[in-house]
Amino acid sequence: MQYYDPNTLSFILNDVHQLEELLKTERFSAYDRQSIDLLLDAVKDFSDSALHPYVKEMDEKPSYFKDGRVKIHDQFGPIFKKAGEMGLVGAFMDEEDGGMQLPLIVFNALYFITEAANNHVSGYLGLTAGASNLIINFGTDELKQKFVPKMQEMQWGGTMCLTEPQAGSSLSDITSSATPKGDGTYSIKGQKIFISGSDHQFADNFVHLVLARVEGAPAGTKGVSLFVVPQYLVNDNGNIGDYNHVDIVGEHEKLGQRGYCTNHLAFGDSGESIGYLVGQENKGLSYMFQMMNEARIAVGRVGTGIASAAYYTSLQYAKERPQGRKLQGSGKKDPSQEQTLIINHPDVKRMLLHQKAIMEGSLSVVLQCAWYVDKQMTTSGDESNNYHLLAELLTPIAKTYPSEKGKEAVDTGLQVLGGYGFTMDFILQQYLRDIRICSIYEGTTGIQSLDLLGRKVTMMEGAALKLLAGEIETTIKAAMSNEKLKSYALTLGEGTNQIETCLSHLMKYAMEGNHERYLADATIFMDLFSIIVIGWQWLKMGVAVLDQDESFKQSKLYTLDYFYKYEMSRFKGLQKTICHDSDVTLKMSAEMF
Repeated sequence: MQYYDPNTLSFILNDVHQLEELLKTERFSAYDRQSIDLLLDAVKDFSDSALHPYVKEMDEKPSYFKDGRVKIHDQFGPIFKKAGEMGLVGAFMDEEDGGMQLPLIVFNALYFITEAANNHVSGYLGLTAGASNLIINFGTDELKQKFVPKMQEMQWGGTMCLTEPQAGSSLSDITSSATPKGDGTYSIKGQKIFISGSDHQFADNFVHLVLARVEGAPAGTKGVSLFVVPQYLVNDNGNIGDYNHVDIVGEHEKLGQRGYCTNHLAFGDSGESIGYLVGQENKGLSYMFQMMNEARIAVGRVGTGIASAAYYTSLQYAKERPQGRKLQGSGKKDPSQEQTLIINHPDVKRMLLHQKAIMEGSLSVVLQCAWYVDKQMTTSGDESNNYHLLAELLTPIAKTYPSEKGKEAVDTGLQVLGGYGFTMDFILQQYLRDIRICSIYEGTTGIQSLDLLGRKVTMMEGAALKLLAGEIETTIKAAMSNEKLKSYALTLGEGTNQIETCLSHLMKYAMEGNHERYLADATIFMDLFSIIVIGWQWLKMGVAVLDQDESFKQSKLYTLDYFYKYEMSRFKGLQKTICHDSDVTLKMSAEMF
């Protein structure tokens, strides 16, 4: 069963995003196109044999909590062992820190393959990668030596512990405490919920990155510090020591991604939990945001992977399922004719194109965001800062669009199967349950939208927005020189103007100090902005595909045409909604509901 297209992935990596430009830099000079292709093939082989065959079974036999520990599917054991041997956890980290020093765009391409194959797996690897990278960047040499090597080998797991029962996504309301012990360590006490990958039988230790407050710290997010709190203490010789009283209170039983355990943790309840400060006190949230930004791109990538698997599942069904007959010239069906495959019906083609356009556009924007991070790392001065701003601006898009529209794409795929899609016999219902969490993970769609409109488009007086406008204009100019793409280029230019119109309308509220009104329709603005950004990605693909094989080229150009007819046309209605004078969501009181 196909779950992604290697040719499309290669096209987006190499032709759309110019991977070889990165490989010419000193940082990535150890790699060339051939070595990257070998890595992609190796991960595909791994995914074909060890991941994809178990995706349904991991849902049917989910993780569970018993006798104070969490049990996960037995197949995770060989998966983690092989992933550690392949170096997948530290793939994007510096060689001097035990990593492979791959471009982040390649790292994301590799993980996309695994997520399309089996979306229950990569969270364990990705969280461990993110936690170890955070220790590398902000921790002491002692912390690096003590924890990172075994995390990269997947002998130990890693987590990020932010959310608390009383605070939810409001990190300013964190109450977990950290009391200095006088020897450089801290006594950690508090509870954390929704902590994924935080306990299972295939890791000897779990290294938790915990946000907590030191006594006397400022209120709000400015008073939050970051600590390494292992499940078991580690002796000076690197061996596991005493239990550190990180207790598993229970397992959250979830709608989807049931093979990926998510737990409720208690620190310091059954005895003292010792934590090690990362960096400086009261700087914890700024450090954690590195891991959160990596995780946000990863969530979008997971959504893209699930949407890819769903697309190829429904495509196969449509190519095999006979039903109905094509209309004749008279407008009637001839019952004496054999039934036609449902892929020959225009409305089924529309649904498949909808899936394809969303999924491939999502993949391109995720890799575009990673490419900006790579460019930031391989340039200097103002140029590096500009790429940083572009990555910051695109991160909420790369997280949200694949999550929200990917969910829509999977739902459309289920519709292709009709009644069978609603049964447990086919996997579309599982993919729909699995992808539903993506719009909640690592900051909900509402939070991402507030971040985009409230912070990202206004930072440095709109500098990131101007840079993105320049990037889009470059693509428009390239497309205008080709008659096949000219109309799409004009439409994209019109769309960028609609963003300016919306911001001009909204900015008057911000200037008046009416920030609640300014942000009231942030999610609608996210939808509008995302359409334009994905439209830009599809136009980039249109420019890049003109030199490709005829069949591949036509497939991409038809999908581009679909996106501009059915999706880009939505931006005018969204602009009208954003610029409407009604402020109903502010006027409607709680008592009126």
